[in-house]
Amino acid sequence: MRKVKLLFLAGLLFAVSHVMIAKQTTHTFTIANGNFLYDGKPTQIHSGEMHYARIPAPYWRHRLQMMKAMGLNTVTTYVFWNHHETSPGKWDWTSGNHNLREFIKTAGQEGLMVILRPGPYCCAEWEFGGYPWWLAKAKGLVIRTDNKPFLDSCRVYINQLASQVRDLQVTKGGPVVMVQAENEFGSYVAQRKDIPLEVHKKYSAQIRQQLLDAGFDIPMFTSDGSWLFKGGTIEGALPTANGEDNVENLKKVVNEYHGGVGPYMVAEFYPGWLSHWAEPFPKVTTESVVKQTKKYLDNGINFNYYMVYGGTNFGFTSGANYGNATNIQPDLTSYDYDAPISEAGWATDKYLAIRDLMMKTVKYKVPAVPARIPVIAVPQIKFDKTADLFTMVESVKAVENDTPLTFEDLDQGHGYVLYRRHFNQPIGGMMKVKGLADYAVVYVNGEKVGELNKVFDKDSIEINVPFNGILDILVENMGRINYGARIVQSLKGITQPVTIEGNEITGNWEMYKLPMDKMPDMTKLSEGYKAGMPVLYHGSFTLDKVGDTFLDMEKWGKGIVFVNGINLGRYWKVGPQQTLYLPGCFLKKGKNEVVVFEQLNDDKKTELAGVTTPVLDKLVK
Repeated sequence: MRKVKLLFLAGLLFAVSHVMIAKQTTHTFTIANGNFLYDGKPTQIHSGEMHYARIPAPYWRHRLQMMKAMGLNTVTTYVFWNHHETSPGKWDWTSGNHNLREFIKTAGQEGLMVILRPGPYCCAEWEFGGYPWWLAKAKGLVIRTDNKPFLDSCRVYINQLASQVRDLQVTKGGPVVMVQAENEFGSYVAQRKDIPLEVHKKYSAQIRQQLLDAGFDIPMFTSDGSWLFKGGTIEGALPTANGEDNVENLKKVVNEYHGGVGPYMVAEFYPGWLSHWAEPFPKVTTESVVKQTKKYLDNGINFNYYMVYGGTNFGFTSGANYGNATNIQPDLTSYDYDAPISEAGWATDKYLAIRDLMMKTVKYKVPAVPARIPVIAVPQIKFDKTADLFTMVESVKAVENDTPLTFEDLDQGHGYVLYRRHFNQPIGGMMKVKGLADYAVVYVNGEKVGELNKVFDKDSIEINVPFNGILDILVENMGRINYGARIVQSLKGITQPVTIEGNEITGNWEMYKLPMDKMPDMTKLSEGYKAGMPVLYHGSFTLDKVGDTFLDMEKWGKGIVFVNGINLGRYWKVGPQQTLYLPGCFLKKGKNEVVVFEQLNDDKKTELAGVTTPVLDKLVK
């Protein structure tokens, strides 16, 4: 009996000690008297943004250590809804870089506070701004407004998110100190003047309430251009400014919407900028970034570098902007962003200059810069097999319809669709595909005729289909719009009737779905090649050690590359990106497999080259 009592007492002491430890490690983070208060003491937020979804999970810790060694004390990240709800009702919070909990815990272990930006709308040059693609096809659902089906969907997402991170808030002993409600909503209010302001405000207030209902009990904030606070601010959330370099103006506008007091924060301070295919790669000088950083530090302004580290839009995750009512500006696969930390995790001159300034200014210890992840040169990758995509299509069951169906109608989110039409009589003239989204290669009887694409706003081409001829249009989704009023126009494929010489072509359309969501199994495809026709290349290479590297795509046309089953993303000869980043954690000692899907196939390739430095700024016109 005495032994049982002793065991009971020991267990009780163990439990009490753990409660005491938990109490000791629990902190507070509040907004009061114009300050951020950590455990009641005024605290400055020196944050950098990086998105765990754009980083291989094995590299999370390295990238977090890099930003801390730059002198920062906080990491900010978007949470992309569509990164976690991978198909309707199917959620992934645990595999690879979907494991948000692990990312947050790792940040906490590295001594960083965490700020979450869960949207539900994120922008971020990410596919559909973070929304799941199927929302675009849901009947009666209108995104980003006071629409019950949409808000019901948001609630499911927010509750899912809260189930993963609720206990990681600072109020529960975790590192998460703030959460954003909506995102840059003031911009959308300005772009959608067709919607009354009171309707906009009712919607954004409901997003905040859903976060509260889900158990977020930490400070909330909004972020907008300083001239857009009227539409973007939400009662009960701290207004912060994006891209505001004028300290006095920042204080003025925050005071106007926050009871005459701070804290004052620039939630997006741009040390670089976003980049599109077929446009020059934008750069921001080190001198200007350091100068602005010093201004913030000298005036007690809290800030978040967007981005401190950009990462990569692997697979089909990149989004698109637009420049007019009809074109698109697809975002690059690389999200390097000209950020202080490069896409491969290297310290740039910009990084070192900021670090030097931070070390002279902040009172906390700034650690040493972590070593680079090793870089290797992969051997020339020799191709051992080619397969004609049109042969592969023969094993795909066609969907038939009188008119072309969109990707969404076909229940396909990403990749490619081949639209085919057989003609019993000859037809020729100007073919117009007004509803093209986004890029297409046109073929007649197995011969390439030309390209159409909404990047250059080209939707028409002269064709000549003979008697008993076949017209093929291979359409690629280059990423749904992530910013602006046209985000509500995000259907992909062929979205309007196809006409030839003004005559609508109806009846007997066949659609072949090619989602490319997995690396094609070349063992199941017969050998085949035809110049000008879309082709799959297979090759392999052997390594005795692994490390980061880059694939040289400059001499290729347009397509995607898989390595060991992982889609590295898109390449396109127009640039400015001419290499694809291949993280060493995607490689293995011994044999590595490569499959390239080349859409244009202007000349046959025999090998693929690797390089040790990226090329992101070579535009080809």
